Amino acid sequence: MLGALAGSPGPISVPSPTDGDPLAEDDLQLALYVCYELHYRSFAEVDEAWEWDPRLLTIRAELEALFEAALRRAVAVRPVEPEAVEAELRRMVADDDGPPLSRTLEREASLEQFREFMIHRSAYQLKEADPHSWAVPRLTGRAKEALVEVQADEYGGGRPGRMHASLFAASMRAVGLDDTYGAYLDAIPGSTLATVNLMSLLGLHRRLRGGIVGHLAVFEMTSPEPNRRYGNGLRRLGFGREATEFFDEHVEADAVHEAVAAHDLAQGLALAEPDLVQDILFGAAALLHLEARFAGHLLGRWAAGGSSLARC
Repeated sequence: MLGALAGSPGPISVPSPTDGDPLAEDDLQLALYVCYELHYRSFAEVDEAWEWDPRLLTIRAELEALFEAALRRAVAVRPVEPEAVEAELRRMVADDDGPPLSRTLEREASLEQFREFMIHRSAYQLKEADPHSWAVPRLTGRAKEALVEVQADEYGGGRPGRMHASLFAASMRAVGLDDTYGAYLDAIPGSTLATVNLMSLLGLHRRLRGGIVGHLAVFEMTSPEPNRRYGNGLRRLGFGREATEFFDEHVEADAVHEAVAAHDLAQGLALAEPDLVQDILFGAAALLHLEARFAGHLLGRWAAGGSSLARC
């Protein structure tokens, strides 16, 4: 697909999705990721006119339809009143019993496995916060203020070198990885790309603004403890602050973000726009579902003695 995008906009096609799982199929998720990436930093030597080419947008819409339909089949949310949204999000997080990836990385993962984990996460962390920022112009009032409050911290509050994406790049360098944006895209499987594509799907569609808010709320609510474990795992492997600072920063920052995102952002939006309650919960449930699949993939491959990366 990237080969086709190297030229000027014109007729284009992508391989038809197979009958496999749309939430993990490598070709589908990679094609969707590439389409979305044109709205972020794009790729070298790709004509920028592709971003809004109607033929490519038609293809993207077809891939999105398959992805969203699979997500809605996979997760279900309970009907709740707007004033109960925060409590429901906290219940969903408390009831989540996803695979113990963070504990494995803290206690027993090898350096090679930790590097694999960071390669997977680089698909998002090197552009951390950008997908959620699509929601800023789509919100109003307290929900918008809360989103901007969280995002300001994600971008380092204007302090040089303190963007979370920059901190993750430094962590990659510290463990011997290439921190170039997109360097490992070919090695990242569909189950991982789906976790990033979910954010782009929710963030780029105004109709799904409730979903991106629910996603961010649970993203922040589930962040501090795993990041504490990741930092401990790197310290166990002998690394110092340059490698651990990204994770340590999230332990502190996200403990504050959790309350803002759950109460002021998600609950605030539910009260302001009650029709979005189910979408808020859908975004949260979809995040938990895809993260569990992501963790299960890594742990399953490692338990079998193999690599969790694609084509390895």
